Amino acid sequence: MNSQARPDLPATGYLDGAEHCYPVRAYFEDTDPSGVVYHANYLRYLERARTEWLRLVGIDHGARVAAGEGAYAVADLHLRFSAPARVDEALLVVSRLGRIRAAGVVVHQEVRRGELLLVAATVTLALVTAAGRPVRQPAAWIAIFEGLAAQGEQPRP
Repeated sequence: MNSQARPDLPATGYLDGAEHCYPVRAYFEDTDPSGVVYHANYLRYLERARTEWLRLVGIDHGARVAAGEGAYAVADLHLRFSAPARVDEALLVVSRLGRIRAAGVVVHQEVRRGELLLVAATVTLALVTAAGRPVRQPAAWIAIFEGLAAQGEQPRP
């Protein structure tokens, strides 16, 4: 048995075409007393999925933060709850690029249990300086997003 940690699996999730898929499980700590995932905890699932998606496609958000150059901040967030998740259920957070902006991006995300949609989210991220002012995204990041957008336009097999 190989006990060596694999940072690429499963924590980062995986790409399925232009979509990033991030598996999560609903733990007791995520639920209210009735065993249903508390609504605010979906935000944690969505944030983790977005962070791992950026890491997987080559956007080093952490290095920007560590250098004091700022970070993405949630500028706008819309959620629609369709069905609850319950303790111990295996869930999948699916993220896909919406719109690319000079100083940010729009990301569409879903939390699913199998084929059942539980939560749909549209998240607008703004890249801001350490002082909280909007700043243009690095050209390399925009190129990565444009590549993802091009993948999303291609028909899936």
